[in-house]
Amino acid sequence: MSFQPFTSVHFITLAIGFVIIGMLIVLARRSEKSQRIITALLAFCNLVSYPFALYAWREYPHSLDNLLPFHLCDLAAIVAGFALVTRRPILLTLTYFWGLAATTQALITPALSIGPPELPFIHFFFQHFVIVAAALYIPIVLKWRPKQPWWKSPLIVLAISIGYQATALLINAILKTNFAFVSDFPDNPSLIDHLGPWPVYLFAMQGLALIFFLLLALPFRRSSAD
Repeated sequence: MSFQPFTSVHFITLAIGFVIIGMLIVLARRSEKSQRIITALLAFCNLVSYPFALYAWREYPHSLDNLLPFHLCDLAAIVAGFALVTRRPILLTLTYFWGLAATTQALITPALSIGPPELPFIHFFFQHFVIVAAALYIPIVLKWRPKQPWWKSPLIVLAISIGYQATALLINAILKTNFAFVSDFPDNPSLIDHLGPWPVYLFAMQGLALIFFLLLALPFRRSSAD
């Protein structure tokens, strides 16, 4: 079965995923024991998503893009897993901003053509939902907060994101891949399609990223009364 964005299958999958995320957050807030269990579960799910990708694609035509964990969401899952285990501030920060600014975009416009019940479909949504779950879990359950002043963390994450984009361009040139979609447009319709030709859209992507990062930091802005 093939997959097409913005169909009933897509919308039902999104609904199921966000309901599960909401349930996990509610359960984690009930007791310290529940929090420990769900934190460990989310960390495990994020860290296992790459091995799951190798297993899911084993019987399907695949390229280095599918096999190497260098798409932003692949890295975000690894970062999220270690963030939940170590609670290191920079990892928590990256998980929050990458998870909600980038991974949610991937859920809305999936770069996927294989539908359910095939394993690549299950892996794609599993991986992206566990990243978003971690990104929401960190501030709501673990009470993480970005650096003050409120705009500092967005700028740090933007600098790291630009470094990642530059590295992805170099790797793509060497391996003939398209990690982070910085060398060519995604096959499926996406926001990138509306950001101009290459390489203009690379700068537009980072401009939009900064806007999203700043918007995500706004809820944590301290008022003058503080």
